[in-house]
Amino acid sequence: MTTQLASTTEITAAGANEWWRGGVIYQIYPRSFQDSNGDGIGDLAGITDRLPYVASLGVDAIWISPFFTSPMKDFGYDVSDYCDIDPMFGALADFDAMLARAHSLGLRVMIDLVLSHTSDQHPWFAESRNGRDNDKSNWYVWGDAKPDGTPPNNWLSIFGGSAWQWDSRRQQYYLHNFLTSQPDLNFHSPAVQQALLDVARFWLDRGVDGFRLDTINFYTHDAELRDNPAIAPEQRTAKTAPAVNPYNWQEHLYDKSRPENLAFLRRLRAVMKPYGAAAVGEVGDEQLGLEILGQYTAGDDLMNMCYAFELLSGDTPTASFVKDTMDHVARVAADGWACWAFSNHDVVRHPSRWLLTDAATKTFNTLLMCLRGSACIYQGEELGLPEADVPYESLQDPYGIEFWPEFKGRDGCRTPMVWEANSDHVGFTSATPWLPISSSQAVLAVDQQEVRKDSMLNHYRRSIQMRHDSHALLRGAQSEMEATGDLLTFLRTDGAETVFCAFNLGRDATTLSLPEGEWENMAKDIIGATEATSGRVDLPGWGFLVARKRAV
Repeated sequence: MTTQLASTTEITAAGANEWWRGGVIYQIYPRSFQDSNGDGIGDLAGITDRLPYVASLGVDAIWISPFFTSPMKDFGYDVSDYCDIDPMFGALADFDAMLARAHSLGLRVMIDLVLSHTSDQHPWFAESRNGRDNDKSNWYVWGDAKPDGTPPNNWLSIFGGSAWQWDSRRQQYYLHNFLTSQPDLNFHSPAVQQALLDVARFWLDRGVDGFRLDTINFYTHDAELRDNPAIAPEQRTAKTAPAVNPYNWQEHLYDKSRPENLAFLRRLRAVMKPYGAAAVGEVGDEQLGLEILGQYTAGDDLMNMCYAFELLSGDTPTASFVKDTMDHVARVAADGWACWAFSNHDVVRHPSRWLLTDAATKTFNTLLMCLRGSACIYQGEELGLPEADVPYESLQDPYGIEFWPEFKGRDGCRTPMVWEANSDHVGFTSATPWLPISSSQAVLAVDQQEVRKDSMLNHYRRSIQMRHDSHALLRGAQSEMEATGDLLTFLRTDGAETVFCAFNLGRDATTLSLPEGEWENMAKDIIGATEATSGRVDLPGWGFLVARKRAV
C-alpha cells in the first residue's frame, strides 16, 4: 500500500468507505497556511497551491478549519452563513478548485462543521431574537430570568462567566457555551435538526469526503435547564478549559453530553452514508471524554470516529499514562474508533507543551503512527514547530485576552506556516501577516528540512509510510500494553501479520526482550530507529523499535 492514494479510480468501493479507518488526517488552519492575494491572511487558493506538499507527506485526507461566512469573532467558529465562503478566504469557485486539486492528488477533504452554535449575526438568530412567536423563535436556547433577574441556571461559558446573555428584545436570556456572540442552537427543535442536515447535504453534494464536527457533545442541552452540580476540587481537570477557568468546577451533567444527542447523530450518519463520507467528532468533556467517544462511535449508525483530550493534555505522556488511556479505551470503546492527536489549533504545540527534544518528538510521532485508531497531525507539526511567543499587544484570540497572563490563548499555535526561511514573511505572504512570524519557527521552515535526510519533516514522511505499509498498524487489533518504567510495549495484529512496538519514553537507556520468533525491522528507513531481529535489545533514551514477525 502506498502512502497516498494515486488516483480515485484505484480505490475500491469498500476501501473508499473505510479510508478513514487508520487513516492519517492533516489539519489545515486556513488563516495561517498560505496567503495567495497579499492581504496577510491565508485563503483557499493558497491551500490549493500548497496541496502537492501535503500530498508528499503521504497523508490520506485534509481537515480544513472553518472558512464559512463569519464576523470572525472566534475566527470562523462563529458562522453567519453555512453555505458560502467568507470573502477573506475566497469564493465557492475557489473551494471547488481546491477540492478538485485535492482529489486529483488522492487527498480526501474533510471540512469543519460548527453545528452547536452560530454567530449572533446569522439570519436565523436575527429572526429568533425578534420575538417569541415567529418561525424561528425556538431555534435557539432561550430561558426566562429567575425572579431576581439572574440567569436561568448556573451554567458557565468555556470562554468565561455565565453561559447566559440577556437579550432586551425578547426579555429573555439566550445560551452561549462560548462567546456571547455565539448563541447555541436548540437541537430539541426538529426544524433546527433538519436545517443542519441540509447544510451537511449541501457540502456532500459539492463533493466533500467528510466532516470534522466541532464540539459534538455540546449539541443537545437539558430541556429542563437543571443546574450542574459542583465538583470536588481534587476532581477538577483542565482538559476542556484552562485551569484558571471556573468552568472546571462543575460536573457538566446538563449543559452537554446529553443522551438525546445520539438520535441526531444517527440522523446525520444516515445522511452521510450514501456518499461514503466519514466524520470525526471533537468530544470536549472533562469527566467523560473517553466514555462519550465510545458511545458516539459504537456500531455503524453513529460517528465513524471521535477524539477526546487525553493526548492533548498538558502533562507529558508517560508509558503508564499511555497504557492507562488505552486500557480505558478498551473498556469503554471496544466497539468504537478513536482518532488520536497531539496538537491542534486549540492547544499549545506539543513539543513546547511537553518540553520535548527533537528525538522525543520523533519518538512520539512514531508512537502515534503505531496506535490503534486514526491520527490527526496539525500543520507545522511535521516540522517540529514549537509554540510561538505572541506578545499581548499582538494577540487576536479573545480567549487569551480574557485570561491573560495565566492563559495566553491559542494564538501561539496559530501563527503562519513557515515555508522559506530566508524569504520575506517566510513565504507565507507578501504583506504583514495577521499574526507575527516566529523566529524560533522560521529556522525550521520547509525548505530547510527538505534537504536534510534526518529532518523532522522526513521523519514524519517515513513514519506515515511505515503505517501505510502495514495492515496491522492501519486497522489491526492492539494487545494490552505493558509499561515498565519508561518502556512501553504492545503488539498490533491483523490476520497473519504481527507487529511488535517498543518505545522508550524517557532519557535513560533500557533493555527489552523481543517476543519469541524472528523479526524484521519495519522502521529501518527511519533514522534513529533501533534495529533487532531476536533476543535482547538495548533501547537508548527516546529510542523505539517497530518490527514485523517473519512468517515461518
